[in-house]
Amino acid sequence: MALTGRTAAEIAASVERDLQHGALEPGAALPPVRALAAELGVNPNTVGAAYRLLRDRGIVETQGRAGTRVRARPAATDRNAVGPAAPPGAHNLAKGEPDPALLPDPAFPDPRTWRVLYGHTALYEPLGDAARALFAADGVPADHLVATSGALDGIERALTAHLRPGDSVVVEDPGWANFLDLLAALNLTAVPVPVDDDGPDPDAVAAALAAGAHAFVVTARAQNPTGAAVSAPRAAALRRVLAAHPDVLVVEDDHGNAIAGPPLATLADTTRHWLYVRSSAKGYGPDLRCAVASGDATTVGRIAGRQRLGPGWISHALQHAVAAAWASDTVAAQVDHARRTYAERRALLLDALAARGIPAHGRSGINVWVPVRDEIGAVAGLLARGWVVAPGTRYRIASGPAIRVTIATLTPAEAEAAADAIAEVAGTGPRVGAGLGEQAYTSV
Repeated sequence: MALTGRTAAEIAASVERDLQHGALEPGAALPPVRALAAELGVNPNTVGAAYRLLRDRGIVETQGRAGTRVRARPAATDRNAVGPAAPPGAHNLAKGEPDPALLPDPAFPDPRTWRVLYGHTALYEPLGDAARALFAADGVPADHLVATSGALDGIERALTAHLRPGDSVVVEDPGWANFLDLLAALNLTAVPVPVDDDGPDPDAVAAALAAGAHAFVVTARAQNPTGAAVSAPRAAALRRVLAAHPDVLVVEDDHGNAIAGPPLATLADTTRHWLYVRSSAKGYGPDLRCAVASGDATTVGRIAGRQRLGPGWISHALQHAVAAAWASDTVAAQVDHARRTYAERRALLLDALAARGIPAHGRSGINVWVPVRDEIGAVAGLLARGWVVAPGTRYRIASGPAIRVTIATLTPAEAEAAADAIAEVAGTGPRVGAGLGEQAYTSV
């Protein structure tokens, strides 16, 4: 690390450049303000301003007397790679993507008749109607709706509608890597709570909220990376916890919805401010980039108002395609087939691993989470055997090492072969009853 610059902007850019080029690692300590100021020949206030810029960008965090460190998940790093590159002939189980063969064909409007101009409503009326029907069937209130550009966009808009930099957010651990990266970019503090097959630990959530957390983001089902799904008993327990904290923002991510597997056990309308986000990506096509969110009047109003000052609206062509899919009995049958297929493929791998004494998790969705003793060794060992998996480190904060295996395109023969390879490199598994966020290991 060789930081340079004469102004706050130049010094901050130097830190970002070193981070992007690998000269500075996540978690690394930056020089004390006065020491760096003396080295660069600038006023300490200039270095202090540079560090504040970096903090506001989600790149560093201040730790009191411990100084300033690069965040474990800095916003300046590449968040696309989920594992080693797949060599020719390798089986890539790291992508986290749905099976293209199981996606229905979208129905776009005839471009010759598509003449939407400025001044129309942001939410395409047929999409609103389709969403209300689906939400009603799942017990989600739908008095106030807004379209967003996918699940993560909806989550971000809800957080920025209510929170300020430095506020704390209760998150699942393990949890969705892109969401954890988003928190760093927004300069929000992640408060991790353990998650098991039925969702977040209610006692841990209660403790985090009692300590002053401002928001709680929960994955309804198809949790990435563990495949957890909030069960009805767990939802009831979480509702009791949230009832004691009515001012907490609750954001419910249901990106898996129709292909996830288990029915929805929603937390919607538990607190004064809430948002339930249903995305079209996993079940209908990632490139549709369209979700519908339901929430309280204030939250939805703030999201819609801020949206008007930026993109204005989500393309009505995309909204039309999603509305047509959500309202189609034919597409519903195709999506249900995908749901059953993914369930069969999850079971193939989980059963094969269990037969080899390897505990794993995958109650819903398209991923299976396998705790291991040595994460780096397991990933490298599998790569040497022709299997690419995602290292768990991108999804973890305090939970134990693991690998994420995507089952979206897995065949029976591949499941057996992958289980053999995982058994050879896993080393250990968690003690029976250990939570996914609190690992205890014994030999297999």
